Amino acid sequence: MKIHSALRDLIRAARWHRRLLAGVAAAAAVYFGLLALSPAPPPTVAVLAAARDLTGGAVPTRDDLRTVDLPPGVVPTGALKPGADLGARVLSGPVRSGEPLTDARFLAPPAVPRGLLAYPFRIDDADISALLRVGDKLNVYAATSTTADAAVLLAEAVPVITLPAPSSATSGALIVIATTPEIAGRLAQAGTSARLTVALTHDTS
Repeated sequence: MKIHSALRDLIRAARWHRRLLAGVAAAAAVYFGLLALSPAPPPTVAVLAAARDLTGGAVPTRDDLRTVDLPPGVVPTGALKPGADLGARVLSGPVRSGEPLTDARFLAPPAVPRGLLAYPFRIDDADISALLRVGDKLNVYAATSTTADAAVLLAEAVPVITLPAPSSATSGALIVIATTPEIAGRLAQAGTSARLTVALTHDTS
């Protein structure tokens, strides 16, 4: 009797495990079937985009950029890919946060010769910038409110490398020039206490 009882228990256990395994197999078959029928994720292209609002004349750093994945159909022509060597590339105008960067957003490589840097400064009269063009040579002056002091020449025959579009949030106009670190420091210092203005010059030195 004990042998028959043990045999029945063994058969019962085998049947139970067989049903369990059959259930697991059926569930797995349904899962993999649904997985096979699910559409593959759409293809994307990784491109560089601005991580924050950037101003014209800026040289983007790693912290200014992020990678975004876009459908191939909406990737703009000339989009920069992750790992692109931007070097000392200068933005020709403002860029909004999240905007993909393209080669057209940057000035040509010779815009900032080796040994010089791109320096943006603001003048009060926005109408002056409307008279300027990229490539113009400027003399930059610092004028104070004291009539007894003449305006001081800070920079001579510096080239304009970009003229960012005016912003409604700020007054005046931004001008970006290529100049030496010494002159850039001089302009930065004068800008804290004097009004900067410019004059066109034909000097090519």
